[in-house]
Amino acid sequence: MAAASKSVTRTPVLIVGGGPVGLGLAADLGWRGVACTVVEQGDGSIAHPRATAENARTMELFRRWGIAERVKEAGTPPDFPHTVLYLTSLTGHEIARFDRPGHGGTARTAISPERPQRCNQLWLDPILRDFAASFPTMTLKMRTRFESFIEENDRIIATVTDRDSGETRTIEADYLVACCGGASSIQDTLGIAMNGVPTLEYNLNIFFRVKDLWNYHDKGKAALHFFADAQGIWRTLVQIDGRELWRLGIRGQWHFENPDKIDASAMITEMVGCEIPHEVVSSLPWVARDLVADRYVQGRVFLAGDAAHQNTPSGGFGLNTGMGDVNDLGWKLAALVQGWGGPRMIDSYEAERRPVAARIVKQATDNFMRDRKRPSHPEIAMDTPAGAEARRKMGAAILESQSKVYLTDGTALGQLYDNSPIIWDDGTPPPEASVIEYRPTTRPGARAPHAWLGDGRSTLDLFGRGFTLVKLGADAPDSSQFESAFASRGVPLSVASLDDPVIGELYARHMVLVRPDGHVAWRGDTPPANPLAVVDRVRGAG
Repeated sequence: MAAASKSVTRTPVLIVGGGPVGLGLAADLGWRGVACTVVEQGDGSIAHPRATAENARTMELFRRWGIAERVKEAGTPPDFPHTVLYLTSLTGHEIARFDRPGHGGTARTAISPERPQRCNQLWLDPILRDFAASFPTMTLKMRTRFESFIEENDRIIATVTDRDSGETRTIEADYLVACCGGASSIQDTLGIAMNGVPTLEYNLNIFFRVKDLWNYHDKGKAALHFFADAQGIWRTLVQIDGRELWRLGIRGQWHFENPDKIDASAMITEMVGCEIPHEVVSSLPWVARDLVADRYVQGRVFLAGDAAHQNTPSGGFGLNTGMGDVNDLGWKLAALVQGWGGPRMIDSYEAERRPVAARIVKQATDNFMRDRKRPSHPEIAMDTPAGAEARRKMGAAILESQSKVYLTDGTALGQLYDNSPIIWDDGTPPPEASVIEYRPTTRPGARAPHAWLGDGRSTLDLFGRGFTLVKLGADAPDSSQFESAFASRGVPLSVASLDDPVIGELYARHMVLVRPDGHVAWRGDTPPANPLAVVDRVRGAG
């Protein structure tokens, strides 16, 4: 049994970990009117910048919550380019360049109402924390260490410790979600293994400040910089705020093991190619990993974010994959707590999200290792014919192989939940998978496509609170029996009638049923012969 405690509290959902995934899940539950408690052993401060990039799908989730504009305002200025540069040094030679005009800013796009943005956790975490805390149903316990738990009958009994008072407390919950990273004890308690490569590479990050760094060289503003010398590509520079904050990454086990012996200023000078005024803020060793949990769910316990999957930063997938977990799990927990969700809701989380993570982790590792193993040349940084030819060859190879690292709309928006127990498969073949290109489809399991409505909203703005039945065309069939079936099961449903031929062609059917997370659950040109069977399937009861 749990250790003796001075107090016992009760919550429907206990979330362990107050990082962006834990806070995001708390925000989604609060937005849906479901009570939860978040326990976080830290005080919420961030000494070193971590995740920076939000893809379009994550921004769509923020849009649903109403915080997308706050994220944009806190992040990189809208006119700052998301360009990627490969260089010998900032004042040296340019090897390759990726311009990403579809990233950042506020211009409309055809595939999403939101564009990829750059807002580091330094600012994103407080935005998520404030938003989650705005719901009276959310309880946040900072400086509270999660100790252990047991599952007993129909409840979780967890033990936590207040780090300030030393008081031990018991929290009883219907469900427990581990959002506490890869070192969590929860996986060990459940006997869940992390499969893959625990150590791909050792690295050290140097966080520093230089105002308007681009004024010290001729390469212009860029979001990401990769530096090649005779040893290969082993240094990266990431802009953090588009103004004065930067992070220099250095690979190598010696650097990882000896951060206090590193001359950070010398590293910065070498990266720039000359001495510049700067301030070193902090250093952080880290390990690149390739790991996916062998199970995402056991009993009433779920894994999300880094507790379920860990990948290299190449491609910027970590935070975004975790937010995908939030988008999938939040409405399912709400359905279970509110009583209209069936038991297959629990199984569906792993069935939908684990294959996505497995693909993304592999993609990130492949991206990472291509640059790490890329051959160089002794004269690549020199003003010699051999150096110029080496740069030309490396640049061509980079442009050919690395587009899929920096242009990833297909990965972000094209996630398809095949083989889900709560999707009504219509037997149509899936679209061809693509990392770079997003191919819109209403095939069940896919993200419902974006299109602009006449009033300036997106079709995606119709989705989120419950299920949405989209009826396309003036001659769309009667849906009253379908609506009655949802009502009889207590499942929230709204109906949106759209008479736009362009959207009708995009959605490809007269009726498209969209889940609260924006993925298609069912589609057809006529109502289903057995509406209750469809409703029971999509709510996890059939």
